[in-house]
Amino acid sequence: MSSVLPDSGALGLVLLPLLVFFARIIDVSIGTLRIIFVSRSLKGWAAVLGFFESLIWVLAISQVMQNLTNVLTYLAFALGFATGNYVGVLIEERIALGSLIVRIITRKDATVLTEHLWKAGYGVTNLRARGETGPVQLIFTVCRRRNLQDVLTLVKRFNPRAFYTIEDVRFVQDNLPPNPRRRGVMSRLALRNRK
Repeated sequence: MSSVLPDSGALGLVLLPLLVFFARIIDVSIGTLRIIFVSRSLKGWAAVLGFFESLIWVLAISQVMQNLTNVLTYLAFALGFATGNYVGVLIEERIALGSLIVRIITRKDATVLTEHLWKAGYGVTNLRARGETGPVQLIFTVCRRRNLQDVLTLVKRFNPRAFYTIEDVRFVQDNLPPNPRRRGVMSRLALRNRK
């Protein structure tokens, strides 16, 4: 198999490292998403991404191996790997797959916070508990990852001193609404009757 570009010349010395760099960004970004899909049990997507990830990697490494005298291809390979990790995480944050459980612990009365979470369309479980310093309220809510900032905004607005933890949820029995604030009339009436 011959190199994509000639071994010598300014074009080969500059263009080949650029191609290797961008190939690595693409394959590592795909690899990051593949790992996320595997952790979410999305087997089909993980397999498809794995195919393209390995194909692009083989193309990139073959160009590096065929141009061992071009040090820029080594640097491009490594820089592409680093940049691909960064880009992969950015893409993952953007698509925000999955659900989270937000656990909120507060010494302050959480009635107002739980009511606002309900009004925003989030399911909430509120328990009385005892912490190291005395009685506390423990609030659980499950939300889509893309809605996490909405939940945290409500927590910070109505109970800014609350302690909270966030964990990934592997499986949620009932489907969460895609956007809790865009519920229909019947859902809003059901929320009102809950009070």
